Amino acid sequence: MSFYEALQMDPSILKRYIAKGTCWKEKRFYWVAMAVRSVLIVAFAIGFIGGLSVVFGQENTPFAVALFCIFLGIRFVNFAYCMKDSLVALAVDFAILLFVPSIVAVVPAPVAALVHFVSFFVLLFLTTQQPQFGNGGLYSFAYVYLTGNPVFGAALGKRALLALLGYGICALLLYRKHRHLHAQVRLSHWVNPFGLHQPTHLWQVRMALGTGILLAAGQFFGVERFMWMGFACASLLSEYPYAGHVTQRFWQCVLGAVVGSGLFFLVYQITPASFHSLLGPLGGFCLGFCTDYRYKTAVNCFGALMLASGIYGVQGAVALRVLNTLWGAVFALLFAFLFHQCVGKRFAKETV
Repeated sequence: MSFYEALQMDPSILKRYIAKGTCWKEKRFYWVAMAVRSVLIVAFAIGFIGGLSVVFGQENTPFAVALFCIFLGIRFVNFAYCMKDSLVALAVDFAILLFVPSIVAVVPAPVAALVHFVSFFVLLFLTTQQPQFGNGGLYSFAYVYLTGNPVFGAALGKRALLALLGYGICALLLYRKHRHLHAQVRLSHWVNPFGLHQPTHLWQVRMALGTGILLAAGQFFGVERFMWMGFACASLLSEYPYAGHVTQRFWQCVLGAVVGSGLFFLVYQITPASFHSLLGPLGGFCLGFCTDYRYKTAVNCFGALMLASGIYGVQGAVALRVLNTLWGAVFALLFAFLFHQCVGKRFAKETV
């Protein structure tokens, strides 16, 4: 295997090669590949997101972040149907991510909940017919993050231009990487057999409904950084295959948030102020070594808290991160139970 080939691999695969390694030289090869891969991704993220933010405005940095994540994911995971339909679906996805955050910010809470459910479900349905490949987490992150960062007026116009550019980039990459796959499968093949008796569709409905209700409630009650509740909720409900409970993931999510936030607070206190701006990239670098959900949750706190500490102070940001994660996780836990009692038991073929 060449070093370039190793750089293309997911950390989980590289760690399996490390575990199978018979000598230190072989293990070191994969450790170095994992480290270089992480550095390159962080460097590319800084350049990509920073460059787009300069051109389209700092208020559109969240869309640049979402675009970066979609760009990385679309290299490896397609939509499981033909390219013609996939390109149309991708356009619909970008339209949802562009317009819905601004719409739900100005409509009444009941309407917002309905818009959230319909939009989020359409987004999941178009992108995640094979949830095991991770598209659910990717597009749910983009949706929730942008819902927490709506723009209006001239900024929305700039965001529309960024969305057009982003669509062009991602459509080109999607076509280049996946144009020969699923050529005989149309999107309609997934629509026609739709039903809650299918685990994927039951999973999509639960995730969209639960996350939509929580996002609307967070906006209605004016919860600061309510998107953090949405992240926790969507993360728990994104567990696949569909299960009647999310208890294990609940504890992993809460523990990850507490440990990650506590670690950020400690590092923030013992390092000079000139180092604080590097805490976000440091979290991104560490993320490149993580394969376990708990550790990913912990290191994801660094980037979020680095930005929020400038608004709320480090103590306020840490407290808000932990509390919002806890509220989001508790809601998801209760919602998953109620959804299963009212709907899942009737339709689910397999529960855990």
